[in-house]
Amino acid sequence: MLEGKALIEDTDMPLKMQIQAMASASQALDLYDVMDCKSIAAHIKKEFDKRYGNGWQCVVGSNFGCFFTHTKGTFIYFTLETLNFLIFKGATSP
Repeated sequence: MLEGKALIEDTDMPLKMQIQAMASASQALDLYDVMDCKSIAAHIKKEFDKRYGNGWQCVVGSNFGCFFTHTKGTFIYFTLETLNFLIFKGATSP
């Protein structure tokens, strides 16, 4: 695992899920080149789908904008090494 520490920018996830998000990101960075953001994001998304049910979204990169609606308690945005990580479960329509 990487020695770097994650810096959480914003979240509404339970602590256990936050820890899992950062662990999944660290594992993905060990498996893939830091420039391969698509594979890193896919790894994290698949891990969250497996652990917490389908519907997770993951964005990884060093420069991106976003606007989305998420299910309460499923959002985290953090930085690890040189990358930003956004993980959330999309909200369902009423």
